Amino acid sequence: MENIWFIAAFWMGLALLASLISIRLGISVALIEIVVGVIVGNIHFGQYHHLLRTTEWTNFLAMLGSGVLTFLAGAEIDPASLRANLRASLSIGILSFLLPFLAVWAFAQFVLGWPLHQAQIAGIALSTTSVAVVYAVMIEGGFSNTSLGKTILAACFITDFGTVLALGTLFANFNIWLLAFVVILSVMLWFMPTWTQLIITRLGATRVSEPEVKFLFLVLFFLGGLASTAKSEAVLPAYLVGLVVAGVFLRDKTLVHRMRSIAFTIFTPFYFIKAGLYVSLPALWAALGIIMVLLALKLVTKFIGVWPLTKVFYMRTREANYTTLLMATGLTFGTISALFGLQNKIIDQTQYTVLVTVVILSAFVPTLIAQKFFQPRLKVMIAWGRLYQRKINGKSSAQPIPTKG
Repeated sequence: MENIWFIAAFWMGLALLASLISIRLGISVALIEIVVGVIVGNIHFGQYHHLLRTTEWTNFLAMLGSGVLTFLAGAEIDPASLRANLRASLSIGILSFLLPFLAVWAFAQFVLGWPLHQAQIAGIALSTTSVAVVYAVMIEGGFSNTSLGKTILAACFITDFGTVLALGTLFANFNIWLLAFVVILSVMLWFMPTWTQLIITRLGATRVSEPEVKFLFLVLFFLGGLASTAKSEAVLPAYLVGLVVAGVFLRDKTLVHRMRSIAFTIFTPFYFIKAGLYVSLPALWAALGIIMVLLALKLVTKFIGVWPLTKVFYMRTREANYTTLLMATGLTFGTISALFGLQNKIIDQTQYTVLVTVVILSAFVPTLIAQKFFQPRLKVMIAWGRLYQRKINGKSSAQPIPTKG
């Protein structure tokens, strides 16, 4: 099937099917799209003729999906809330990265017998938290504007920032382009709030031509291209740009809704369905033992690192479990790290398949458990912010968090 219209219709038909199933089951559409990708990706005619084709433009749309989702996740973090809950976000984010990174690295090197650099790639790939998955879950549950939701999203960013730093420190190609990328990114981050607000003020936010949306996409594409040239990743500047314009987005919710509609309609189905295509069921069966052990290791180390901290920061058991499970998800930076290792010949194809399969499963398994068994009430997620502020301000008259409804 070479007709691009039929290929696009097939992808969008799968996305529609995933939406209908998601509504019926009450499970995040991101997870259903991943499962659809796994199923369809493993149906093939003959040895090489798969039912679902990827092309350069589907790959590009998928890449845009991860970038725009990451940008929106940053843009929806209220700066004031981030500062207020910074201690909780920092602590959870740092340990969420550090323990899985060290444990998986050690396990891969000393138990599986992988060489040093291969084991380091494994540690980095499985230490991540998926901003895209967590953000999608937050949006669908209506939690993105709650104090607890913003704290979890900020902790996701810190965890993934740790993985980027680890990847950059251990394997980065330090060159003039990386220096140029850092300098230009720093300058643009400084001016982005002013530029974005100026465009909205001068040109208005209600024009059909949507200049402010085009401006943001222009910046994301330019910085993504610069990051790729510097051998970095486009999703990192996307998140940082989102963070610095979050104040503007807070005042103009219409802009958020427009970009969110574009992302969830056009881009993210390609991203999540394509993620499912990475899971090869024959390869999964062949290395099932290692995959299950690595998945368990990631979940257990996330639990050991994150869960006690959630109790320190006054979360009840239900919210503590929910937060821990969401911090155990992985997708974007996990697959990026594994692909970096494969493309630079640090890991081989078998190791890549094992790592990506674990990453994809970590996007699905903990999220499903969190949603089905530990999803908090909206008012509880809001109330946690008030309780946390009263506790850290040293007042003893805090009212308890509602136990029901």
